[in-house]
Amino acid sequence: MRRFQSRLASLVLLAVMAVPLSGCLFRTRRVETRLSNAPLKNATQQELIQYLNSQGEKIQSLQATVDINASVGDRKNGQITDYKEIRGYVLARKPAMLRMKGLLPLVRNTAFDMVSDGREFKLWIPPKNKFVVGTNNVQSYRSDQRLENLRPQHIYDALLLPEIGPDEIAVVENGYETVLDAKRHPVEQPTYELAVIRKGTDGWFLSRKISFSRTDLMPHRQQIYDERGNIVTDAHYQDYTNYDGLQYPNTIEIEMPQEDYDITLSMVKLELNHPLKDEQFALEQPADAEVVHLDQQNSSSNKGGDGRGKD
Repeated sequence: MRRFQSRLASLVLLAVMAVPLSGCLFRTRRVETRLSNAPLKNATQQELIQYLNSQGEKIQSLQATVDINASVGDRKNGQITDYKEIRGYVLARKPAMLRMKGLLPLVRNTAFDMVSDGREFKLWIPPKNKFVVGTNNVQSYRSDQRLENLRPQHIYDALLLPEIGPDEIAVVENGYETVLDAKRHPVEQPTYELAVIRKGTDGWFLSRKISFSRTDLMPHRQQIYDERGNIVTDAHYQDYTNYDGLQYPNTIEIEMPQEDYDITLSMVKLELNHPLKDEQFALEQPADAEVVHLDQQNSSSNKGGDGRGKD
């Protein structure tokens, strides 16, 4: 009897001691998640792929006058430089041609002019008298040459969403994104996310992820990855508008985290599928410019000449 009473007392003591501990270690709180009440549209995986491929086939070129807002990071000094209200012109033609020119505010002189054929690119920077030559896959980053870090191919891939190729696999998953409701409150809204997988040098990898809004079934985001799983380009698309029967976003925000670039292109005038000639993508090297070769380890340069740099 005494043994039973002793054991009962021990259990009561343990229960009493556990009450304050449970009050400290375990707390219940209410978490409110606001969900969007916007009407949602449905689509199958095949319908999303078909739409992406159909738009890719229909839009073969674009010619646009744009307003450019850009933010450029400086990793060394931990600073961000903003470039506002730059008027620009963009030409893009499949399979990989791009030209983009930016004008300085007020004076409207050329701030930069760059062209790319998908593999190589040239960049002319008149205020610095520099002519940059490189390939789109070069991985060198120069904190002291922020504009030179810009890769035209990132912009091209954001402007003209590629089709799903025959050597790629696409799968869909249901996701969520944060959007603003009619009262400008952040709410969670379902999305379709189309993951595009392709085979690289070391095996299969996630190449792209395209997010479709469930309110209009339009691509609202495209993330492009390298073979190591790093995000190379993160593009956001807003304000789709009808241009001669084709839907195209009026605002495109392009983030390039590896180069510390954030560029927003706002369409002032846009023409789709107008013929573009090869000479419109030609950029000649000025005779007295300093030539910078990004592909060479030390980024060799020379004044004028044939553009091969110093030995």
